[in-house]
Order: sequence, then C-alpha cells, then structure tokens
Amino acid sequence: MTSHTILVVDDEPAILALVEHRLVHEGFRVITAADGGAAWDSIVKEQPDLIVLDLMLPGIPGLELLRQIRAHYSIPVILLSARKEEVDRIVGLEMGADDYVTKPFSVRELAARIKAVFRRQNIRMVAPELSMHGISINLEQRWVAANGRTVNLTATEFEILALLAQHPGRVYSRDEIFRHVWGLEVAGDTRTVNVHVKNLRTKLLDAQDAVETVRGVGYRMRPQ
Repeated sequence: MTSHTILVVDDEPAILALVEHRLVHEGFRVITAADGGAAWDSIVKEQPDLIVLDLMLPGIPGLELLRQIRAHYSIPVILLSARKEEVDRIVGLEMGADDYVTKPFSVRELAARIKAVFRRQNIRMVAPELSMHGISINLEQRWVAANGRTVNLTATEFEILALLAQHPGRVYSRDEIFRHVWGLEVAGDTRTVNVHVKNLRTKLLDAQDAVETVRGVGYRMRPQ
C-alpha cells in the first residue's frame, strides 16, 4: 500500500466519489474538497503529495488556486476541466500545472497519470548530480541552480530537464519526451511538452539557451 496522499478538488459530488473510489482502490489515501477555500485549507493542513484540481470551482477559482499553490508549494498538480480549447490547456500549463485532463475522462487513465508522476519521482539516476552550461542538477534531492541561483521547477519541468541533461546532444522528439516523462505508452497532446519547455527556459533565465529546439524534431541539451 502506498502512503501517498492525493487531494481531489471538484464541485461535482459524482466526480469526487468516482475518482475517490478509484484512487482508494489503487492504494492511495484520498482527501476531497468541493470548493477552492476548502481545498486551500486542506493543502495547508494535509500537505498532499499530489493535487487533482478542477478549474471550475466556487469560491477560489481553479486557476487562482493553482497560482496560490505555485507561489508556496511544488506539489504536482493535474488539472481537470470541461474546457477542451487549446488556450485553456496552455494557460493552465504555463501557470505551473503538471498535466491537464479534459472531461469526460477515464478514471483509469487519471490513475495511470498519477502513478506515473510518483514513479518518475522515485527513479534514482546513476549520477547524483549533473553540471553544464552554468546549470547544476541534483537528481537525488531534486534541486536545480542556474549560475548559482536556485531555480524552482515543477515536477514535470524537472523531469524534462533531467532527461535532456543526462544525454547532452541527443535530440528527443516530443513523443519521446512525453513517454519518458509522463510514463505512458501512448503519447498524449505533445503541445503540452512545448509549454513545459517554454516554462523551463523562462525559469532558467540567462542559462535558457542550454535547452535547444531542433526544428521539426524536438529538443536537446546543447553539448558542452
């Protein structure tokens, strides 16, 4: 049995019950909240390991709650939304969400995405620390510094950077990055990868040129 605690936030009781039932069956400890205010109280009190967050919430809206979370915590967040437009997905990802699932959704797929987040967090690489282009990456303690300045990355941004840094010069397609980082056999919307890489570069500031775009293919860490 896993001891991971998951906070599920949704104002639809049927969805809360469905997701909670599935995740408890998968061995997770689940807490729920039906509005943004209750969700924030649970985050502060329980310090969950992952948050499944609906965007359309009473009280504190989902995006505002995500903004608050990212200002204080690095907890992985998977967004749920009935909005299927690309702009909604991009806004959520740019604000720091680790994944985005549209309604209606498969609870089995949601559970798989959650387990993929925890699985990649538990992976221990061969080299505990990498350093290149002014970027230092500690793979065990999961921290990053760029030119001596600590960089606060989301779990997904960290995994993308770690993947590229372990194989400088190798070009990874967006499909490959999605499969490696999300841990799913079937690639999802690879535009999600583009948004996370954009966020990653922004946070690396003057070291952002270390992550290169190979047009028509994908991304790579610039060789030393």
